[in-house]
Amino acid sequence: MVATVKGMVDFKMKSIERKSLLYKSKVKYADFCLNHVEGCSHGCKYPCYAYMMKRRCGIIKTYEEWCQPKIVSNALELLDKEIPKYRNKIKYVHLCFSTDPFMYKQKQIGDLSLEIIDKLNANNIRCTLLTKGVFPKELYKINDFSENNEYGITLVSLDEKFREKFEPYSANFKDRIDSLYYLHKKGLKTWVNIEPYPTPNIIRQDLIRILEAVSFVDEISFGRLNYNLKSSKFKYRKEFYNSLAASVVKFCKKNKISCHIKQETSGHTIER
Repeated sequence: MVATVKGMVDFKMKSIERKSLLYKSKVKYADFCLNHVEGCSHGCKYPCYAYMMKRRCGIIKTYEEWCQPKIVSNALELLDKEIPKYRNKIKYVHLCFSTDPFMYKQKQIGDLSLEIIDKLNANNIRCTLLTKGVFPKELYKINDFSENNEYGITLVSLDEKFREKFEPYSANFKDRIDSLYYLHKKGLKTWVNIEPYPTPNIIRQDLIRILEAVSFVDEISFGRLNYNLKSSKFKYRKEFYNSLAASVVKFCKKNKISCHIKQETSGHTIER
């Protein structure tokens, strides 16, 4: 099953091959990364930066094509070649920046993600993961190295109507939180990415309620909404994000949670 703008339709997942998989990220808070899928069936409409870039480069032509992900069929073979090459340079590998490792209702993608994580961990390489899907329970026992990984969800609201509009085919917020809490109870490191957080002219909501819903995590990362015309027109945009960033820092300090505020959000970066 895959989500498109017309709803849920059946299709046989297509595949592509790549010449490389691991790459060094240029993002300050990241290290090495990989994207073992092209596209994402969640169909986020913030808009999605990854979709915009792929379309600008001509790799993806339409939103409908983006929502029909293609799996990288030679991902495991590439890892076997690239791990020895980069092993001494890698601090950790992030899954993923331009797709989702546990795409909602995409078992084939989730199964490949588990194999990739296991292979990296077997080579003493830890992983950080981020999803708008649901973490499978077997993550806590995938291998003896799994406790060194960090598992995160994106959560910018608790309002399901908002999700249906901006993340139409992702997992509902409660299921995301529940799957993360399960891993937390198993003793694994968990985190939440509250980005892209919307301005009040898009939705009025209480950030503290969101923070309280994930107060069990080890780390919270917070960032603003970019590339959205309506958000950019919000009159008090700068003041709004500065105020929220301060609230996140205060909440994290009170609850002994590591905190990361994206640099462009409040004019400065607060690292974990």
